[in-house]
Amino acid sequence: MTSAVVFDYGFGNVRSMMRALAHCGLDVALTSDHRQAFEADGLVVPGVGAFATCISGLRDVGGDRVILERLRDGRPVLGVCVGEQILFSRGCENGAATEGMGLIGGSVDLVDADVVPHMGWDTVDAAEGSTLMRGIEDERFYFVHSYAASSAEPADFAALGIPSQDPGRVSWCDYGRSRFVAAYERGPLSATQFHPEKSADAGERLLRNWISTFA
Repeated sequence: MTSAVVFDYGFGNVRSMMRALAHCGLDVALTSDHRQAFEADGLVVPGVGAFATCISGLRDVGGDRVILERLRDGRPVLGVCVGEQILFSRGCENGAATEGMGLIGGSVDLVDADVVPHMGWDTVDAAEGSTLMRGIEDERFYFVHSYAASSAEPADFAALGIPSQDPGRVSWCDYGRSRFVAAYERGPLSATQFHPEKSADAGERLLRNWISTFA
Protein backbone atom coordinates (compact mmCIF):
# COMPACT_ATOMS: atom_id res chain seq x y z
CA MET A 1 0.00 0.00 0.00
CA THR A 2 1.32 3.44 -0.91
CA SER A 3 2.44 5.31 2.19
CA ALA A 4 2.73 8.94 3.26
CA VAL A 5 4.10 10.62 6.35
CA VAL A 6 2.82 13.92 7.67
CA PHE A 7 5.92 15.28 9.36
CA ASP A 8 5.32 16.04 13.02
CA TYR A 9 7.34 19.01 14.24
CA GLY A 10 4.63 20.69 16.31
CA PHE A 11 3.07 22.94 13.67
CA GLY A 12 0.21 22.36 11.25
CA ASN A 13 -3.31 21.09 10.86
CA VAL A 14 -2.07 17.54 10.90
CA ARG A 15 -5.35 15.72 11.61
CA SER A 16 -7.15 17.31 8.66
CA MET A 17 -4.25 16.46 6.36
CA MET A 18 -4.05 12.89 7.61
CA ARG A 19 -7.77 12.38 7.01
CA ALA A 20 -7.50 13.86 3.52
CA LEU A 21 -4.58 11.61 2.57
CA ALA A 22 -6.25 8.52 4.03
CA HIS A 23 -9.36 9.36 2.01
CA CYS A 24 -7.13 9.24 -1.08
CA GLY A 25 -6.22 5.66 -0.22
CA LEU A 26 -2.83 6.16 1.42
CA ASP A 27 -1.41 4.47 4.49
CA VAL A 28 -0.75 7.61 6.56
CA ALA A 29 1.42 8.15 9.63
CA LEU A 30 2.18 11.22 11.74
CA THR A 31 5.78 11.08 12.89
CA SER A 32 9.08 12.90 13.26
CA ASP A 33 11.02 9.65 12.94
CA HIS A 34 13.68 10.27 10.30
CA ARG A 35 13.80 6.78 8.84
CA GLN A 36 10.04 6.49 8.51
CA ALA A 37 9.78 9.98 7.03
CA PHE A 38 12.56 9.23 4.54
CA GLU A 39 11.24 5.84 3.47
CA ALA A 40 7.58 6.82 2.99
CA ASP A 41 6.45 7.15 -0.61
CA GLY A 42 5.33 10.74 0.02
CA LEU A 43 6.14 13.31 2.71
CA VAL A 44 3.89 16.24 3.66
CA VAL A 45 5.32 19.19 5.61
CA PRO A 46 2.46 21.20 7.16
CA GLY A 47 2.78 24.49 8.97
CA VAL A 48 0.78 27.21 10.71
CA GLY A 49 1.84 30.31 12.61
CA ALA A 50 5.01 32.35 12.26
CA PHE A 51 7.75 31.63 9.72
CA ALA A 52 10.58 31.95 12.26
CA THR A 53 8.90 29.66 14.78
CA CYS A 54 8.12 26.99 12.18
CA ILE A 55 11.58 26.86 10.61
CA SER A 56 13.15 26.76 14.08
CA GLY A 57 10.85 23.90 15.10
CA LEU A 58 11.61 22.02 11.91
CA ARG A 59 15.35 22.35 12.42
CA ASP A 60 15.12 21.38 16.09
CA VAL A 61 13.90 17.90 15.11
CA GLY A 62 16.06 17.59 11.98
CA GLY A 63 13.16 17.94 9.57
CA ASP A 64 15.22 20.12 7.25
CA ARG A 65 17.71 17.26 6.84
CA VAL A 66 14.94 14.76 6.11
CA ILE A 67 13.51 17.04 3.41
CA LEU A 68 16.89 17.47 1.76
CA GLU A 69 17.68 13.75 1.94
CA ARG A 70 14.38 12.91 0.28
CA LEU A 71 14.81 15.46 -2.50
CA ARG A 72 18.36 14.27 -3.16
CA ASP A 73 16.93 10.77 -3.56
CA GLY A 74 14.10 11.98 -5.82
CA ARG A 75 11.42 11.29 -3.21
CA PRO A 76 8.37 13.60 -3.31
CA VAL A 77 7.84 16.31 -0.68
CA LEU A 78 4.75 18.53 -0.39
CA GLY A 79 4.89 21.70 1.73
CA VAL A 80 1.57 23.31 2.75
CA CYS A 81 0.88 26.87 3.98
CA VAL A 82 3.78 27.86 6.27
CA GLY A 83 5.22 24.47 5.31
CA GLU A 84 5.47 25.99 1.83
CA GLN A 85 6.81 29.33 3.04
CA ILE A 86 9.77 27.88 4.95
CA LEU A 87 11.02 26.31 1.71
CA PHE A 88 11.85 29.83 0.46
CA SER A 89 15.13 31.67 1.01
CA ARG A 90 13.81 33.83 3.83
CA GLY A 91 10.77 35.11 5.68
CA CYS A 92 10.36 38.72 6.85
CA GLU A 93 8.02 39.32 9.78
CA ASN A 94 7.79 42.43 11.97
CA GLY A 95 10.91 43.89 10.37
CA ALA A 96 13.06 40.83 11.07
CA ALA A 97 14.36 38.42 8.41
CA THR A 98 14.73 34.70 9.07
CA GLU A 99 16.61 32.30 6.81
CA GLY A 100 14.50 29.57 5.27
CA MET A 101 15.56 26.34 3.61
CA GLY A 102 16.48 28.03 0.33
CA LEU A 103 14.83 25.39 -1.86
CA ILE A 104 12.91 28.15 -3.64
CA GLY A 105 14.49 31.55 -4.27
CA GLY A 106 12.45 34.40 -2.88
CA SER A 107 11.21 36.19 0.22
CA VAL A 108 7.99 35.66 2.18
CA ASP A 109 6.54 39.06 3.14
CA LEU A 110 3.33 40.60 4.43
CA VAL A 111 0.51 40.53 1.87
CA ASP A 112 -0.32 44.02 0.55
CA ALA A 113 -4.08 44.29 0.98
CA ASP A 114 -6.65 46.33 2.89
CA VAL A 115 -7.81 43.24 4.77
CA VAL A 116 -5.24 40.81 6.18
CA PRO A 117 -5.21 37.88 6.65
CA HIS A 118 -6.28 36.61 3.26
CA MET A 119 -8.92 34.16 4.43
CA GLY A 120 -11.37 32.14 2.38
CA TRP A 121 -11.83 30.72 -1.10
CA ASP A 122 -9.94 32.11 -4.07
CA THR A 123 -9.00 31.18 -7.61
CA VAL A 124 -5.50 30.33 -8.81
CA ASP A 125 -3.76 31.18 -12.07
CA ALA A 126 -2.41 27.71 -12.79
CA ALA A 127 1.02 27.26 -14.34
CA GLU A 128 1.11 25.78 -17.83
CA GLY A 129 1.88 22.07 -17.55
CA SER A 130 1.15 21.97 -13.81
CA THR A 131 0.76 18.48 -12.39
CA LEU A 132 -0.81 19.65 -9.14
CA MET A 133 -3.45 21.76 -10.89
CA ARG A 134 -4.28 19.28 -13.65
CA GLY A 135 -8.04 19.22 -14.22
CA ILE A 136 -8.74 21.84 -11.53
CA GLU A 137 -7.31 24.94 -13.21
CA ASP A 138 -10.56 26.90 -12.75
CA GLU A 139 -11.41 25.74 -9.23
CA ARG A 140 -11.23 27.66 -5.96
CA PHE A 141 -9.01 26.80 -3.01
CA TYR A 142 -9.01 27.69 0.67
CA PHE A 143 -6.44 30.21 1.92
CA VAL A 144 -5.62 31.40 5.45
CA HIS A 145 -2.45 33.51 5.59
CA SER A 146 -1.02 36.98 6.14
CA TYR A 147 2.37 36.42 4.46
CA ALA A 148 3.30 35.09 1.03
CA ALA A 149 6.09 35.07 -1.56
CA SER A 150 5.77 37.49 -4.47
CA SER A 151 8.45 35.72 -6.51
CA ALA A 152 9.84 32.22 -6.90
CA GLU A 153 13.22 31.72 -8.53
CA PRO A 154 14.76 28.26 -9.09
CA ALA A 155 17.30 27.54 -6.38
CA ASP A 156 20.66 26.01 -7.27
CA PHE A 157 19.60 22.39 -6.92
CA ALA A 158 22.97 21.17 -8.17
CA ALA A 159 24.71 22.89 -5.26
CA LEU A 160 22.21 21.28 -2.91
CA GLY A 161 22.84 17.86 -4.41
CA ILE A 162 19.33 17.55 -5.84
CA PRO A 163 19.35 15.93 -9.31
CA SER A 164 16.72 17.80 -11.31
CA GLN A 165 16.74 19.56 -14.67
CA ASP A 166 13.18 20.81 -14.09
CA PRO A 167 13.12 24.65 -14.23
CA GLY A 168 10.02 24.75 -12.04
CA ARG A 169 6.41 25.83 -12.48
CA VAL A 170 4.68 28.56 -10.48
CA SER A 171 0.94 29.05 -10.02
CA TRP A 172 -0.24 32.44 -8.77
CA CYS A 173 -3.04 34.09 -6.82
CA ASP A 174 -4.07 37.76 -6.71
CA TYR A 175 -5.30 39.36 -3.50
CA GLY A 176 -5.46 43.05 -2.75
CA ARG A 177 -2.40 44.62 -4.33
CA SER A 178 -0.40 41.40 -4.10
CA ARG A 179 0.28 38.71 -6.65
CA PHE A 180 1.81 35.83 -4.77
CA VAL A 181 2.92 32.24 -5.20
CA ALA A 182 -0.05 29.91 -4.74
CA ALA A 183 1.77 26.72 -5.72
CA TYR A 184 5.26 25.66 -6.75
CA GLU A 185 6.46 22.50 -8.49
CA ARG A 186 9.98 21.45 -9.35
CA GLY A 187 11.09 17.85 -9.66
CA PRO A 188 10.20 16.00 -6.44
CA LEU A 189 9.39 19.29 -4.65
CA SER A 190 5.80 20.55 -4.51
CA ALA A 191 4.23 23.24 -2.34
CA THR A 192 0.96 25.13 -1.91
CA GLN A 193 0.16 28.32 -0.03
CA PHE A 194 -3.48 27.25 0.20
CA HIS A 195 -4.77 24.28 2.18
CA PRO A 196 -5.68 21.37 -0.11
CA GLU A 197 -6.96 19.40 2.89
CA LYS A 198 -9.58 22.13 3.44
CA SER A 199 -10.39 22.76 -0.22
CA ALA A 200 -13.16 20.18 -0.68
CA ASP A 201 -13.26 18.32 -4.01
CA ALA A 202 -10.65 20.53 -5.67
CA GLY A 203 -8.24 19.92 -2.81
CA GLU A 204 -8.78 16.18 -2.99
CA ARG A 205 -8.09 16.25 -6.72
CA LEU A 206 -4.88 18.18 -6.12
CA LEU A 207 -3.72 15.65 -3.53
CA ARG A 208 -4.53 12.82 -5.92
CA ASN A 209 -2.55 14.60 -8.64
CA TRP A 210 0.40 14.81 -6.27
CA ILE A 211 0.01 11.16 -5.26
CA SER A 212 0.02 10.18 -8.94
CA THR A 213 3.68 11.25 -9.09
CA PHE A 214 4.73 8.40 -6.80
CA ALA A 215 1.91 5.86 -6.49
